Amino acid sequence: MSEHIVPKKTYYIIFFALIAGTALTVVFAFINLHNFNIVVALLIAGVKASLVIFFFMHVKYSSRLTKLWVAIGFIWLFILLSITMTDYLTR
Repeated sequence: MSEHIVPKKTYYIIFFALIAGTALTVVFAFINLHNFNIVVALLIAGVKASLVIFFFMHVKYSSRLTKLWVAIGFIWLFILLSITMTDYLTR
């Protein structure tokens, strides 16, 4: 198994992007978007989760099989969130 060395600068950039995403989540929490507040929050959380998965968990430099399992996990998450949102929006 080959290891890929990631420079510290990349980790710092991702860290500050995660902090900016958290600040953006807080800002949108105070804006009234009616039914779309949860959608915006989940989109921001999805971007933040993908940054963590790709860089901190080193999936970006992993094998195709690992990337396939991550993709399957995201597809399953999308299915579960879709089912949840259909229930949430009909109430």
